Amino acid sequence: MMLKYISNLFYRISNTWLAAISFLIFLIFMALVLPQQSASAETYSGGAGSPDTSLFYTPNELYSMAESYGASGRLAYINARFTFDLIFPFVYGFFLTALISWLGKRVFQQTSRLKFINLFPPIGMIFDFLENISASIVMAQYPSSADLAASLAPAFTFIKWIFVGGSFALLFGLSISLIIMKIKKER
Repeated sequence: MMLKYISNLFYRISNTWLAAISFLIFLIFMALVLPQQSASAETYSGGAGSPDTSLFYTPNELYSMAESYGASGRLAYINARFTFDLIFPFVYGFFLTALISWLGKRVFQQTSRLKFINLFPPIGMIFDFLENISASIVMAQYPSSADLAASLAPAFTFIKWIFVGGSFALLFGLSISLIIMKIKKER
């Protein structure tokens, strides 16, 4: 049970300091790095959108994005995927995993099967990387087609958002659960 081992490892290493550090890194990244990256993406995409921020798109829409970006925009997209977008999944993954594990230790019973939810962020990260690779292949091959990558990219993006969005929802739900538990305990 490798997944059980990994989940338990996250619970063992998550403590208040790790949760606080992950939160601080996430805030700094969101305040200083993300706005610059978003502005850059808006420039090279020319308002055509991006696979990374879309929930649903088709292979044809991905090819349309590649065409709209132009050669320099496609190169900028690829460079961003292998610089910024190598780091950002680790930043949000560290933040979400540390906080979900920290909260989960306080909310769940030791034997709860729900404890495995701390694996949502790393799974989201994996699909983020798969999305980046497949979309980058499409951008690099354009105008030639890369049909397998173009077909996989939308699926990877959708699954990424299920796990990343789900992780933020879990973080919110666990936070509320912990607050309710503390209020009940005080009464």
